[in-house]
Amino acid sequence: MDVLDILEVESEVSLPKRYSELSVEEMESRVKEIKNKFGERLFIPGHHYQKDEVIQFADARGDSLKLAQICASMGKAEYIAFCGVHFMAETADMLTRPDQKVILPDLRAGCSMADMADIDQTERGWKKMQDIWGDTILPLTYVNSTAAIKGFVGKNGGACVTSGNADKMLEWAFTQKERILFLPDQHLGRNTAVKLGVKLEEMAVYAPLTNSFEYEGDFEDVKVILWKGHCSVHEKFNIQHVENLRKQEPEMKILVHPECTYDVVQASDLAGSTNFIIETLNAAEPGSKWAIGTEMNLVNRLKDEHPDKTIVSLNPFMCPCLTMNRIDLPHLLWSLEKLEQGEVVNQISVSHEVTKNALLSLERMLERS
Repeated sequence: MDVLDILEVESEVSLPKRYSELSVEEMESRVKEIKNKFGERLFIPGHHYQKDEVIQFADARGDSLKLAQICASMGKAEYIAFCGVHFMAETADMLTRPDQKVILPDLRAGCSMADMADIDQTERGWKKMQDIWGDTILPLTYVNSTAAIKGFVGKNGGACVTSGNADKMLEWAFTQKERILFLPDQHLGRNTAVKLGVKLEEMAVYAPLTNSFEYEGDFEDVKVILWKGHCSVHEKFNIQHVENLRKQEPEMKILVHPECTYDVVQASDLAGSTNFIIETLNAAEPGSKWAIGTEMNLVNRLKDEHPDKTIVSLNPFMCPCLTMNRIDLPHLLWSLEKLEQGEVVNQISVSHEVTKNALLSLERMLERS
């Protein structure tokens, strides 16, 4: 489903006004009632970046890889109400049976990073890369990408990666081909490649809008081609935030997500996936102090869950992910009440052809994770 499809569907099934007139208590009570009524027929996965008002109803919490694996195992679920963003719901649809229906409570819940690589741009860029480097490139795509991009990667022998397994997948990719195309997040690609010993001067950035490369060296020296995309949340952490914190709170440890820029990751004490961040704080000593460079809903939840530790955002003016916040309690209740009435709204359905190729990229990842 492309952006135009989403806009068309959204115009047909917008949230009725009455949901804005319900109290929080009324909505929570109804969600609980519907969950109890459906039992195992309904499964609600919730990404860590979701609001508390929604995540409280999640049957499972996790990052992209964990939720993808869990959805694939939910054999009794007839309906999966995915509390996350569009590409995650696509992945759930591809990994589940055709008779299982995946819904996204609000179709506006997209991902700006995923939108930075569409299939037309990718195919055009791939042709240019083939003209320069020939058949020496294996594509890898971050799971924060559309089903069409996953399908392109699968068709061309590549695989998906997450922030938690990017190291392992990049190592595998280099056993397959001489060069790697990493899309759509240049920062995760760069930070991962550096950890594996690839030099910055061996990485070229491909700019899809101009169909050109940001690179000054000899193309023969290129080992990693980075797609010029980024996470709009994690790019808001900058080196000045790190330097200010070092001066003001020198004893505070800085822990960031690898979607942050290279200079921020290098200047931090630790960098890792969402799950790594959670596990690190779970294991941290009482009284320890942490500045976290990731999405604000998760940072606030970690603060609440660890009152014995000092936890702040690395960027004191940080806002939650706007598209993740599209999934709220009213939209969740509305989509579930529609199910109760026998109507499936906002169903996410990926075509058979795209699914076939995208599953290749997902399966290559899952069998190595």
